[in-house]
Amino acid sequence: MLLKILICLIVGYGFGCFSTAYVIGKANNIDIRNYGSGNAGTTNALRTLGWKAGFLTFLGDALKAVIPVFIVRYVFKNDSYGALLPLYTGLGVVLGHNFPVWLNFKGGKGIAATAGVMFAFDWRLGMAAFILFVVVVAITRYVSLGSLLISVLFPVWVLILYLGNIHMLIVSLVFTVSAFIKHRSNMKRLLNGTENKIGQKVKIEK
Repeated sequence: MLLKILICLIVGYGFGCFSTAYVIGKANNIDIRNYGSGNAGTTNALRTLGWKAGFLTFLGDALKAVIPVFIVRYVFKNDSYGALLPLYTGLGVVLGHNFPVWLNFKGGKGIAATAGVMFAFDWRLGMAAFILFVVVVAITRYVSLGSLLISVLFPVWVLILYLGNIHMLIVSLVFTVSAFIKHRSNMKRLLNGTENKIGQKVKIEK
């Protein structure tokens, strides 16, 4: 069991290390980590390079989670831990996204990757997270708040639909803890009323 978990984490980490925002930034002759929030993620790509870059970043970061999770789910479909191992794979993706070894461990905050994991884990969860995110951001204009709330939805969903599966609940909680740790500065700004709202742009000096 431990060997399978380790393999899944490594596979996921490998996929997660592909930084979509960094690649798109380089295609636009910038290092995305030097602008805005300094994160190689969807929100910073959106604010720095526009909606197309933001959409492509989200799509790339979500797919890099969906693909390995589906692969592991297929490979271990007859395994007694067939529902748990894909979660570990997804966790590896988020870790790779947040701390990519080839970028000196400076990546993003893992929300798009987490969304991909949630969709691949249970499409109903993915849709619920999407609706929650859209509603929260539409009302408050705070992407960070929507991100934090969908990360909370993950363990709540597991708790309700996988009642009694403590191992799965613990893994899903790790996603939530990771999101809150990576959003520490955002939470401070939310409490102070100084958090950036969606639509604000970052000026790029040529």
